[in-house]
Amino acid sequence: MPVVERLVQKVSSTRSFARIAPHCVPALDRAVHRLTGGRLLLSTKLLPGLVLTSTGAKTGQRRRTPLACMPDSGRDGTDEGWVLVGSNFGRPGHPAWSANLLAHPDAEISWKGRDIPVRARLLRGAEREAVWAALLRFWPPYGRYQARVEREIRLFRLERRQAPGR
Repeated sequence: MPVVERLVQKVSSTRSFARIAPHCVPALDRAVHRLTGGRLLLSTKLLPGLVLTSTGAKTGQRRRTPLACMPDSGRDGTDEGWVLVGSNFGRPGHPAWSANLLAHPDAEISWKGRDIPVRARLLRGAEREAVWAALLRFWPPYGRYQARVEREIRLFRLERRQAPGR
């Protein structure tokens, strides 16, 4: 593993990072995403990322949230799905976007400059355990986030769906 990646993983696992990152990382990602016409997220220099557009669980308003993800490629290597991790940087509560997906699973993502309609499904049981093991290989700090909180971190699989009107 490259030295820079190990350093980033170590820093991103700290409580200090968990206090600071939620206030600056999403704002920077939203700005870069907007300025590049949806082609780039700053955080994708570390992990793959997307912008989730979901419907607010309480307000019903559209919410745009930049998130790290684990792509779930099909047999032919195409983007078939994505896994989202409700780690909230290892902070106690579930992130708001995860409640939005529980209430309104139909959403949209911006992925590599393309808008894609998706449906979210909360992972449970053996499927969740298999994905969790893959996530820990993909980004080990998730294990440290889980160790810091009493709640089970929510995992969602996003799968493509037909766009409305098609």
